[in-house]
Amino acid sequence: MTTTPPASSDTVSPPGGGGSAGPPGRPGRKLRPLPLALTAAALLVVGIVTAMITFAIRGPGTAASNLPRPSGIPATISTRLANLMQLGPLDHAAAPGFTLTDQAGRTLSLSSLRGKVVVLEFMDPHCTDICPIVSQEYVDAYHDLGPAASRVVFAAVNVNQYFHSVANVATFSREHGLTAIPDWHFFTGPVPGLRSVWGNYNITVEAPNPKGDIVHTSAIYFIDARGREAFLAMPAVDHTSKGTAFLPAGQMAAWGKGIALVARSLAG
Repeated sequence: MTTTPPASSDTVSPPGGGGSAGPPGRPGRKLRPLPLALTAAALLVVGIVTAMITFAIRGPGTAASNLPRPSGIPATISTRLANLMQLGPLDHAAAPGFTLTDQAGRTLSLSSLRGKVVVLEFMDPHCTDICPIVSQEYVDAYHDLGPAASRVVFAAVNVNQYFHSVANVATFSREHGLTAIPDWHFFTGPVPGLRSVWGNYNITVEAPNPKGDIVHTSAIYFIDARGREAFLAMPAVDHTSKGTAFLPAGQMAAWGKGIALVARSLAG
């Protein structure tokens, strides 16, 4: 479930698709990850309550630009865009390291990407909900970066413990146009290693069985060229009455621009 304007609530996918749980912590500090045993039903209740609170605070028709500007945001990011992205600064602690294999079969460590800005998301290669939308935002951001794209890496870590082969992430990458990004890495690997990364980045994953929905936190970490966590954004989507995930074209374009602007501010 999501709200309009941009939701701060959790999103839960329709049957057969992926989904996203709530934020991994308030921008500026990390919280302990939610228990992996947290059920999709519980996430839905949290989403409904959060949506009600958000609506009560904003009121109908309140523009995102009328909300207070988050502190520590790059000057190039408007208040409206920062609120759309639920963007906030992190404390520049070292990003938790990992070594995983990408869609091309290359085994890489996060530290091997030092010297470039890393835009890191968490995706399900079988997702039909928010992950394809974030993928398009990544592609848009890559094009929006222009010459600065050579200093930015776009990456994701697999959250599907049942479909974690290189072939799975390669297929998703091709189907959603991510292979058009020269520095794109959809990382996967053995499930224990993936679980470790999820925990280190406060990503909650609820995966009851191979045929069920994968409900997971959707978060974008912006990691600077020195390997430090700089910003956190929280993607969100709306759903049709039939449960199909979507984002209005204007918001999709704004997200791509926002990702590019944050990355460019870190790339220098």
